Amino acid sequence: MEAAEYRVWVRAPEHVRPVDGVDYDQVVTERLEPSPQSEVRDVLGERRPAGWVLQTVPGVRGPAAQAVLHARDCEEAPKDAPLLDWRRALDVAEKPTTRLCTLCGCAQELTPLLRGFDHINDS
Repeated sequence: MEAAEYRVWVRAPEHVRPVDGVDYDQVVTERLEPSPQSEVRDVLGERRPAGWVLQTVPGVRGPAAQAVLHARDCEEAPKDAPLLDWRRALDVAEKPTTRLCTLCGCAQELTPLLRGFDHINDS
């Protein structure tokens, strides 16, 4: 066994609460400096909202029904469609009747998850 310092960041009251009858006046605490703005965020901008929506193509019903999967903030996405999480979006994207929107980047986001990352280098 080796002695080591261990630090943990906690937020009260979500993570900790005082024990009744214990004096905490002598506990050493230090304020953390605010974290600097990420360079990645400076370059890429804010993250897009999570989730995908499915747009059904009118006119075809049943197993042959076609659909387009969009990112939540896509201009072409239907505003009243239910929001899909990534698991449901992948399930829908695997169907041969579903097309992934290239306008909003849905295809670029989900294709590596569907086919694996190895195909990216294939030309």
